[in-house]
Amino acid sequence: MKIHRAEEIWLIIGIAIIVISMAITGYQAFALGMAPPSGMEHIDPQKVDDTAPFNNPGVFQTGENEYEVVMTLQIFSFTPNKIEIPAGSEVTFTMTSKDVVHGFQVAGTNINAMVVPGYVQTITQKFDELGEYLVLCNEYCGAGHQLMATTIIVK
Repeated sequence: MKIHRAEEIWLIIGIAIIVISMAITGYQAFALGMAPPSGMEHIDPQKVDDTAPFNNPGVFQTGENEYEVVMTLQIFSFTPNKIEIPAGSEVTFTMTSKDVVHGFQVAGTNINAMVVPGYVQTITQKFDELGEYLVLCNEYCGAGHQLMATTIIVK
């Protein structure tokens, strides 16, 4: 069977696109750490308040211009409710839910995650610009869902 030259070219282009896409995805996942959460960190949602680090939620400095925010999400609220960090900081959010699936979206950034009870969600973001960033729950979590919001203040 003879394949026309134009068909060969398009076949090569198609295979090249697939290979390049797989290489880019692999690079992002392994070299840049942009893979989805592993689901390996389990936590009992009934015992969140007794399990480290969630027994002491808050903002903690872990290095020069590096902070960790340990958060618990529960029905219609975030703990801690207000987060203040200096500009130029790299912040790692370590979160879990106490009750139902919640969303964690920070307006003005590319942070958009689902926080599932029984699992630990970790996201890192650098905040260079001064201002207030609105944090919203973007997963319907009950009748008071529209009230679930907080702010990140970068000063």
